[in-house]
Amino acid sequence: MRILLTNDDGIHAEGLSVLERIALTISDDVWVVAPEVDQSGLAHSLTLSEPLRLRQVSERRFALRGTPTDCVIMAARKILDRKPDLVLSGVNIGANLADDVTYSGTVAGAIEGTLQGIRSIAVSQAYHHALGGAVSWNVADTHAPALIRTLMNVELPDGTLLNVNFPDCAADAVAGVEVTSQGKLEFGLSIDERIDGRGFPYFWLRFGERSGDFRSGTDIRALRENRISVTPLKLDMTDYTVQERIARALREGTGA
Repeated sequence: MRILLTNDDGIHAEGLSVLERIALTISDDVWVVAPEVDQSGLAHSLTLSEPLRLRQVSERRFALRGTPTDCVIMAARKILDRKPDLVLSGVNIGANLADDVTYSGTVAGAIEGTLQGIRSIAVSQAYHHALGGAVSWNVADTHAPALIRTLMNVELPDGTLLNVNFPDCAADAVAGVEVTSQGKLEFGLSIDERIDGRGFPYFWLRFGERSGDFRSGTDIRALRENRISVTPLKLDMTDYTVQERIARALREGTGA
């Protein structure tokens, strides 16, 4: 089995090294194509107005000056002599839950793999960054190998990827694995305005405390209860219920 690894935290991220250890427990044919620098929050973006600069770090490790999406395309279409059998994206520093999957470069790496027809899994590790705590990589190190082996054997329809999040707890405190749906979080960003040395304003986006939908069965609730969350996500964003509603309104409005 050939496994491609990517991330959005960059080629030097500790989580990528964790993912490489995990992947090597499954196969010895592991390749890494990751962004040269941090690409967090860029979602499923392409680099179209600048060249993609590729740097070979070692025999099967490459750094690309581009996004996670660029990395998967470059690997599948240029670097590898055949497509990988599995794309693993992560391990991200911080969870990717609820609405945040739309911003996530980690999830985007798995989205692009899915678009390329490759089974793809996004992997993230929750931690409380506001408290200044260290990331507990041991949770993913301990539980990811067996979980990924199991998920590899699940039949997935075309256009479906898996989003895996590990809770912020000790490895032996994990309370199991739950198949979840996306929760709902209130918008958690505010604008922090500052003044530079020349008196001009500049701005930072700042994360704050967030509330939301913590119903049973959601990814947010699972992590709060120290369970590993596995959420199947679909690329087809069509709202079929509303599709019929609009069609009915158009028929009534035109008399057709």
